[in-house]
Amino acid sequence: MKAINKLSYLKLFSFVIALSLFSCDDEELVQINENASTSLTLSTESVVMSEENAGEDILSLTWTEPNFGFQSATDYSLEVDLVGNDFSNAKVVAVGRDTSKVFTSEELNSILLNLGATPMEINQVEMRLLVSLSDAQRSYTESVNIDATPFSSILDLSTNLGIVGSATPGGWGSEDILDVPFYSTSENNVVVAYATLRDGEMKFRENNDWAVNYGDDGNDGTLEQDGANIPVTAGTYKVTVNTETLEWSLQEYSWGIVGGATVYGWDTPDVKFEYNPYQDNWKAAATFTDGEIKFRQNEEWNVEYGDTGSDGTLEQGGDNIAVEAGHYIITLDLNNLTYELEQTGLWGLVGDATTFGWDAPDPDKFLPDFGINEGMFYLNGVELSAGELKVRQNEEWGVNYGDDGNDGTLELNGANIPSTPGIYNVEMNFAVNPPTIDFYAWQ
Repeated sequence: MKAINKLSYLKLFSFVIALSLFSCDDEELVQINENASTSLTLSTESVVMSEENAGEDILSLTWTEPNFGFQSATDYSLEVDLVGNDFSNAKVVAVGRDTSKVFTSEELNSILLNLGATPMEINQVEMRLLVSLSDAQRSYTESVNIDATPFSSILDLSTNLGIVGSATPGGWGSEDILDVPFYSTSENNVVVAYATLRDGEMKFRENNDWAVNYGDDGNDGTLEQDGANIPVTAGTYKVTVNTETLEWSLQEYSWGIVGGATVYGWDTPDVKFEYNPYQDNWKAAATFTDGEIKFRQNEEWNVEYGDTGSDGTLEQGGDNIAVEAGHYIITLDLNNLTYELEQTGLWGLVGDATTFGWDAPDPDKFLPDFGINEGMFYLNGVELSAGELKVRQNEEWGVNYGDDGNDGTLELNGANIPSTPGIYNVEMNFAVNPPTIDFYAWQ
C-alpha cells in the first residue's frame, strides 16, 4: 500500500487587492481570502530508480488550487534538494498552472544526480511547492521528505581534446563558447567531434588551452604539434582523430528529420539532430502536424531510414513513419537502428527577430540537458536578425517569458527581448528562480 504525505496548510498572502472598477458611481472591492490553503500529496515515501524502470512513472505529486476568493492565474513550481541543504542549491521544476506533476524514474534520477546524490544508496530528499500569484506574491509550503535511491547511467565519453579557430562558434578562444568537444569511441585511440563550421581556419588543442595544440603542416591529414592552421569550408562535419598516429579526417555529416509533418515538408532544411554523448545517440526537438516523417543523412536521400512495420526499428529505405500532431523529443539510436518519439512540452523562440516572426511555427526549439543539469535548455547556432523576441511554450501564448529590464532574467509575460543580428548559442536555466537566459554570439 502506498503511504501518503500531506503538507500542512499554506498561510498565503495576507494582503488585500483593491480593484477599482468604475461604472457610473459604483466601486467594487475584491478581497483576497487570507485563509486560502493547499495541500501537497506524494504517492509514496520511498523510490528506487534503475535502468529497468527508467521510462516508468515513479512518483506523483498533486495539490489543490487555493481558493483566493476570485479566479486567479496561479503558477506552481516544485523545488527539490538533499536534506540538510536548506534548499540553497535546489533544483526548480516548473509546473505552470497544472496541479500535479508526475516524475519518470529517469527524470527524477537526473535531478538527484545533479544535486550530488550518491548512486545505489538511499538519499534523503526534501521537496516543497512554490505558489505564485505574481513575482511579488509568492509563498512556500513546508518541506516534505522522501527516501530516494538513484542509479548512474550517464556515459562519460568526454575527452580533453577540442576544436578551436575562426571556423568554430567560439573563434580562437572564448569564455562563453568553449572549444568544440571530441568524444571517445568504441575504437581505441579514436575520438570524434560533430561540428558546424564556417569558412575559416581551425586547430585542435587540449583543455581549451594553447599549451598543447595541433595543426596540419601541408594539410595532408596528419597532425603536428604546434602545426599550421587548417583551412575549412562552411558545413556540418564529423571530425575524426587518431590520438596515437595523429591521423585525422573531415567528412560532411549530419542527421535530420524530413517529411510532410515537419515545418519545411519534404524539402530542406531538415529538422536537425544533435549528438547526445551521455547516451551515445542523437536528439531533436520538433513540433509535428499530422503526417509522415523519415530520417536521413546530410539532407540527401543516399542514406535514409523509415520504419517498415511501425515497430520502432529502422530500415534503410523503409516506409514513411506516421506521426500525430504534437510536440516531441525525438531520439535516434544509430547503434541499434531504433528511434523513439516522446511527446513533451517544448520551449521555442518567437518574434520578428526569428524566421517566421510573431506567428507559429516556432522552428527554433530548445533541447533540454540530457546529462545531469536538470532545468537547463540549449539552442545552438540559431540565426537572429534585428528585432525582438520572446520565449514561449508549445507555440502558444499561454506560457511565455520576456525580460523586463533586459538583464538576463526571465519574467512570465515579461517584455520583449531586443536582438541584434548574428548567430547565437542560447542557454536557459529553469533550475533557478527566477529563470535566466543568455545569448552567446558566435565569435
